[in-house]
Amino acid sequence: MNARRTVAVMTGGGDAPGLNAVIRAIVKQGVTQLGWRVIGLEDSFDGLLESPLRIIDFDRDQVRGILTLGGTILGTTNHGDPFKFRETDGSVSDRSTDVADRLKLLGVEGLIAIGGDGSMGICARLMKERGVQVIGVPKTIDNDIPGTEITFGFDTATAFATESVDRLHSTAEAHERVMVLEVMGRDAGHLALHAGLGGGADVILIPEIPFTWEAVLGKLMRRRAHKRHFSIVVVAEGAKPEGGQVLERTNADGRKSHGGMGQYVADEISRRTGLDSRCTVLGHLQRGGTPTPHDRVLASRMGHHAMELARRNEWGRMVAVRGNRMDSVELTWLLTQPCRQLPLNDDAISTARALGIVFGDEAV
Repeated sequence: MNARRTVAVMTGGGDAPGLNAVIRAIVKQGVTQLGWRVIGLEDSFDGLLESPLRIIDFDRDQVRGILTLGGTILGTTNHGDPFKFRETDGSVSDRSTDVADRLKLLGVEGLIAIGGDGSMGICARLMKERGVQVIGVPKTIDNDIPGTEITFGFDTATAFATESVDRLHSTAEAHERVMVLEVMGRDAGHLALHAGLGGGADVILIPEIPFTWEAVLGKLMRRRAHKRHFSIVVVAEGAKPEGGQVLERTNADGRKSHGGMGQYVADEISRRTGLDSRCTVLGHLQRGGTPTPHDRVLASRMGHHAMELARRNEWGRMVAVRGNRMDSVELTWLLTQPCRQLPLNDDAISTARALGIVFGDEAV
């Protein structure tokens, strides 16, 4: 076993701008400043469970130039659950014990896991059931992980979605159309709200506020009455009409995900009003690209704080932002928490209402 302290780092779940900045901060502090060994697991837990192992023994040269890169140099997967590991023959088995055993053979004292709520839940189970020491770093463009005020990736996705609203304004006005933009967010409306407010949308539909067609269509028709013959509607993928259901699609691998509400809203607007309505779905474009300066800084701060927790042997924690300061919460606490939705008294919602933006719950 290597005499130096050794930690492993992995990225799991969907990618988000800023992942490489976290890896860079962990490696630069761990290897250069502390003299530790930092091992990277490729493609989440897959690199640890496959034979031969796919790991990176980091040195400082391997993280040069990655601060501005989107994606993750370690790779990631949405299927990286070692409790339900998909073997090459298609069967599913519990390989969680192998994770603990192989980390021990590598001399790893703890794992720094960068991921969303799914990854945090898996790592909490590994800690409780297999004794793996873990520190979590929250990642998602949806900004919906409980315990932290913000996650890296959200600012970059919001900037792109806002720019998309800006671009839709010109074509909507030129063709006198209703342009509907569907954004990600799952069951939380942070991304839709901020992109819609920042881009000057007329209607924002979010999961936290079920909408009525009367309120939405009333807004569009009032704009036409005031000779504004175009409108912008931003729809979160998890939005739903009052009394209705969230729309889902089944992916090729059999998993279900939110999607289709934007097109449904556009079709219903056309059917109910006769207005020319078109839908644009941003999809995975929101996950890619260069992270904004805000996300680079936030991701670097989170990576540094994760290493500080490891240095102090404060395992079983997730890095969190509270009052714009780095903090942490118990990882197992997350297992009992729902996703972090928008509070209905959020001042961004009241600001949007004061600017005349409709959420679909207004009296008509």
